[in-house]
Amino acid sequence: MHRVLISDPLSEDGIRPLLEAEDIETVMNSNLSHEQLLEEIGSAEALIVRSQTQVTREVIEHAPHLKIIGRAGVGVDNIDLDAATENGVIVVNAPDGNTISTAEHTMAMLMSLARNIPQAYHQLQQKRWERKKFVGVELKDKVLGIVGFGRIGREVAQRAKGHRMKVIAFDPFLNEEKAEKAGVTHGTLEEVLKQADFLTVHTPLIEKTKHLINEEAIAMMKTGARILNCARGGIVEENALYEAIQSGKIAGAALDVFEEEPATEHPLLSLPEVIATPHLGASTIEAQENVATDVSFDVLELLRGGTVKNPVNLPSVSSEMMEKLSPYFKLSERLGAFLSKVVDGTLERVNVYYSGDLLEVDTMPLTRIAVKGILKRHIGERVNDVNAFKTASDKGITVNEQKSTQTKGFTNLITVEIETDQEKRSVAGTLLNGLGARIVQFDQYSIDVVPEGHLVVIRHTDQPGAIGRVGSLLAEHEINIATMQVGRTNEGGEAVMVLTVDKPVDGDCDDKLAQIADIKQVQCLTI
Repeated sequence: MHRVLISDPLSEDGIRPLLEAEDIETVMNSNLSHEQLLEEIGSAEALIVRSQTQVTREVIEHAPHLKIIGRAGVGVDNIDLDAATENGVIVVNAPDGNTISTAEHTMAMLMSLARNIPQAYHQLQQKRWERKKFVGVELKDKVLGIVGFGRIGREVAQRAKGHRMKVIAFDPFLNEEKAEKAGVTHGTLEEVLKQADFLTVHTPLIEKTKHLINEEAIAMMKTGARILNCARGGIVEENALYEAIQSGKIAGAALDVFEEEPATEHPLLSLPEVIATPHLGASTIEAQENVATDVSFDVLELLRGGTVKNPVNLPSVSSEMMEKLSPYFKLSERLGAFLSKVVDGTLERVNVYYSGDLLEVDTMPLTRIAVKGILKRHIGERVNDVNAFKTASDKGITVNEQKSTQTKGFTNLITVEIETDQEKRSVAGTLLNGLGARIVQFDQYSIDVVPEGHLVVIRHTDQPGAIGRVGSLLAEHEINIATMQVGRTNEGGEAVMVLTVDKPVDGDCDDKLAQIADIKQVQCLTI
């Protein structure tokens, strides 16, 4: 008999597979104190939570029989993944359970925004019959701009087309071919912003997407456009949205999420053009049941000796293999992260090559981590060591791994290559005894760079004075250069300069660097 502890409220229909299983003892208690949790977890083989229970290292280390932790939802911020992995505990989540719920809520907000439904009902409650005040707009032939074309974005697109809207979408993993198959128009972010009558965002909240829809982005939009956010608070810069609505630039907004919640006193709620709900995107009976069902089946599968569908943390490998691989984990991820931030175009293929000491080990975990490093730029923490391959496959990206006896003079070498619809770029790295991870080649250029911190990558023509002008400009902006590496293929030809600096290079400095004579491209990144 396997003992499963459920410490947060879950849909009873969702956990019915566990309740009806003859080999499962299900214990449900959502009012446990921390001390009680530590006591109850001692005999459990599985723990299922939502967001209430904090599954800390202490909790995991008090559970000698624990094999799996299930999170009935997407985020796993309340679970110590490192502690789970170190103790051989698999963590699973339910990334697909709320897709339909969130898409339908987005459409409900879209239609309510177009027809002023909440505002009109509020007036009726005040015993006011004001038809002329709430003249709306039709959705037919309007352009819906979708930023983020993952599972939810695609579902929203299908529903919008049912209303005969024209759909244009931007996503870093979307190209013309994929857009055509989905029946939408592919556009750059700028094109989506300029064409949208209604703009809806469906991206994760990561560094790259925080305040993605800001004052500058809103300025590109049509006067009278409308904005929706049923994804994550913080993607839309709320102060900029407030000012744009007050000025008349934006006709209205529909918000299910805010940067800080609860948001009962938010200034946006004072504007009659704004409609809002208290983070209800996943709040349907079906969604709550779906996420509970998904983790229940994964728990059952694992306890019965099967494999799980939605693992989050690193799968177990032998301690001997882990000892050989673990020194390369950071190198693999940072090579992928570095390359993802300098490549242009839609990702199509990732190739990872190994040589030297790595010929004798199973390098698949390293390839998985390199792919994670590449995808995190656009997806953030949603991609992890386990789901990296599946996520890449879902995005139409092919992953290849090869081993070679050509070491190029290094005892170990990892080369990551990305092919996009525009170009092919590569970066190679190694571990140097006593010095750690190093980038030793970037495209065709030999360099020696530590892959961490703030980097400035400059493509330029190999001419006297180029390095000095870059150094002088950075000094004017009080940016100190820690290291500088220059690589070239031939005198006076194409060259690359990679600098590590003590703080991020801001946009103004970035623009000025790009204007220096003989400078062809400037890319500022943080790893």
